[in-house]
Amino acid sequence: SLTPDIANGLEIYRGCAACHQPEGWGNTSGSVPQIAGQHRKVIIRQLADFRAGNRDSVLMVPYATTEVIGGTQAVADVAGYISTLEMSVANGRGAGDDLELGQSLYEKNCARCHGANGEGSNDDAVPRIQAQHYRYLVRQYQWIRDGKRRNANAEMVQQIHDFGDREMKAVLDYTSRLLPPEEFRAPSDWKNPDFK
Repeated sequence: SLTPDIANGLEIYRGCAACHQPEGWGNTSGSVPQIAGQHRKVIIRQLADFRAGNRDSVLMVPYATTEVIGGTQAVADVAGYISTLEMSVANGRGAGDDLELGQSLYEKNCARCHGANGEGSNDDAVPRIQAQHYRYLVRQYQWIRDGKRRNANAEMVQQIHDFGDREMKAVLDYTSRLLPPEEFRAPSDWKNPDFK
């Protein structure tokens, strides 16, 4: 409920940019997600979950602490800044060879919560998964399925429980191809002007 101070959010984000990149685009290897344009409440929830031990990441946990980011206002500030960043649509994608199955699985299992186009919801703290790196989606999916991501939605865990490798790859490949609206997209050569 705190009003974010975007200028302070930028100062905090400078420490995040070493991994997430100044633009917030992460990398196609899947080790770092694209967070640009992510819903503010989603970012706040994930940072809180890292702090509470509900998510694991050797890379992320040390940077999510109160000592590094600050208290609740600082979390609101950095989340507010990240949500303003323009998104890359040159994200990592899968092989593209089973997209019909992927679309069918997405529409039956994912769209109700994540939205028809992967837009998620700030109000419900449902992640925007548009233009997310395929390999990152695969890693998170496996952790959710295997119970390693303790903040996972119970309904999602149940839905994906019986998916085999083919279904997993198909639905996540399709998901990685969902694109945000034009107004959220960065030009391909965009560089974050706050880092000049």
